This record gives sequence, structure tokens and C-alpha cells, in this order.
Amino acid sequence: MKHYPLIAILLVLSLLAACAPAAVPTQPAATQAPAEPVTIRLALLRILETLPVYVAEKEGLFEAQGVQVEIIPAASAAERDQIVAAGQADGMINEVVSTLLYNKDNIEVQIVRFARTATATSPQYFIVASKQSGFTTPDDLKGVEIGMSQGTVIEYITDRLLQAEGLAPEEIKSIAVPKMDVRMNLLASGELKAATMPDPFASLALQQGAVLITDDSKHPEFGYSTWSFRKPFIDQNPVAVKAFLAAVEEAAKRINADPAKYQDLLTEQSLIPAPLVGTYKIPEIPSASVPSQAQWDDVLAWMKGKGLLDKDVSYSDSVTSSYLP
Repeated sequence: MKHYPLIAILLVLSLLAACAPAAVPTQPAATQAPAEPVTIRLALLRILETLPVYVAEKEGLFEAQGVQVEIIPAASAAERDQIVAAGQADGMINEVVSTLLYNKDNIEVQIVRFARTATATSPQYFIVASKQSGFTTPDDLKGVEIGMSQGTVIEYITDRLLQAEGLAPEEIKSIAVPKMDVRMNLLASGELKAATMPDPFASLALQQGAVLITDDSKHPEFGYSTWSFRKPFIDQNPVAVKAFLAAVEEAAKRINADPAKYQDLLTEQSLIPAPLVGTYKIPEIPSASVPSQAQWDDVLAWMKGKGLLDKDVSYSDSVTSSYLP
């Protein structure tokens, strides 16, 4: 057997290496070009709860989180629900009544955050009487038709607040006045003796002479609104939903720290009635949280009692805190 000098072997190996094709370097995942920002389409009413969205938009908080937001105006809750149900929007501000109706057959939407909650100092829903009625207490409303949008959170709030004040269910009466401007006008004229309405419309009614009967500052567990997203959108874009909620959380912190700073934005976006400009105090925005099982179950029980639902709807499938910052 022949023995070749070591230097000859090394020379051959070097020549072979030089003839091999060069390896294409793999770009590390961390340095790859970022994906295009996800655009989140929101069907929004002109309501106070949307303020954090406009703050986040104006101050670059969505951009900092790598998402884009497109606002699709909705003139009413019914129009909002039509837009979302058609898949033309991904998210909205609604409440548990609406979510239960969405999810009665299949899980179509999920609640991911409170939008607003009543507090001891900032009610969200009010029951008021016309100044001509002479009513001053909840007892005065026994058997009186109260103007509201029936089968909605407004009717739920009316029932729960008056029941908490001692009225029996059969003593609470309602009359359908779904349009807020009509409700306001009928109340002001005295044709409507009482009405239930959300803030800030209730604040305007009180400014115009209506009488406060009760509100949810005494029972904040009943008064709240929520952020909800279509379940398919959440499943396909979980990172974008988390990013959106992180931006909303930062916006809420900024509003709570200096609410006076955002008074002009309220006016620019027409989030409060014009007569309240300059006097309306922005309520505290809740920190990252979702409705409890008890809150869900109470609305569910009320809806079943009203004949709006005939079966249970899963809380765990309809409400999630998984995307909160």
C-alpha cells in the first residue's frame, strides 16, 4: 500500500472545496423584512367610548404597534351589526346583549375588552323623567311607559335598575322609541314621561331640565359596553388583535391621566352633543378587563326571561381575556 505525503492530501481537499458550489446564506428570521401591517376595520357609532381609538390614531399608537385602523361609520346599532355580520368590518363597540344575539347559534364574535364601565362617579346609563311629569323617585315609574329601544341593553338596564330599587317586573313598562333624537324631543316636550338613555345624551337631557330618577352609578355591575371582534378575524390575526388592544390601553392611560387634553378631540369627532362642549367631563376609561361570568349569566337570564333567547350561550367561547396587554 502506498503512503502519500500529508501535504498532497491537503492540497487535493482544498481543490475539491474550491470547486463546490457556494452555499446560499439563510437570512435569520429576526432580520427578515416585516410583514405588511394588518388593517383592522372598525364599525363605530359616534359615541364617547370611541375616544381611545381617535387618541391612538392621532398620537401614532396604532402605528407603533404595527397595525392600521380603518373606521367605518355606523349610524345606528342595527347598521353596525349589519356591517359586522356581512364581514365588512372586523370589530366594534357593542355589549353583551348584542353578543348573545350574534352567538345564539354559532360563535360569531368574541368580547375582548371593556370599552366603558359605569363607576360610582361616572354613570353610563340613566333613567330620567320629563320636567313636566312631576316624577322624582323610582316608585313614581310604577306602570309608567318608559321610552327606550326594546330588546336591547337599554331595556336590560331599565329592568335591572328599577328592580334594584324595589319595583316588581310587572310594574316596569316600556314603549319603543328607538331613535335617540326622537326620545330626547318627546321627553323635552313632556309627551314622553320617562326614558332611559346612555351618557352623554342623558347629561344633555338633564341640562335641558329632565329629572334624574336613577342611574347605574349605584349598580355599576349592570352598566358597561365592550370591544368585540369577529371570531374568524381573531383566529386569523391574533397578533393584530393584541396589538390593537395594547394601543387602546395606552390611549386609555393617557386620557385618564389628562382628560382635559382631549376635550377638543371630543368636539372634532362629534362624540358629545354640541350643547355639552366645554362643560362635559370625560369619564374614566376602564383598564384592560372583560365582563365576568356573573355579568354574562345575568344578561343571559334576562334575555331568556324576555323570550329573546331560548338556550344558553357559552361564556368561555364568547368572552376572552387572552389578548389583553
